[in-house]
Amino acid sequence: MSGFDWPGLLRLALGRLGLQPEAFWRLTPAEFVLMLGEPTVARPLDRSRLEELARLWPDRPGQAEGE
Repeated sequence: MSGFDWPGLLRLALGRLGLQPEAFWRLTPAEFVLMLGEPTVARPLDRSRLEELARLWPDRPGQAEGE
């Protein structure tokens, strides 16, 4: 048995989102989370974060900041 609270998820879908049961079961997990608008979902990588990561972990060894 999985660790998912399927009854709880179904209650969210039917109550909070107003979905019909068959619509809930057709959703992918990503679609369901998107519909819930949960703030804990990771945001897409933006340019400034990408540049920060590139500085911290460059493609060539020995070129990270502080080395």
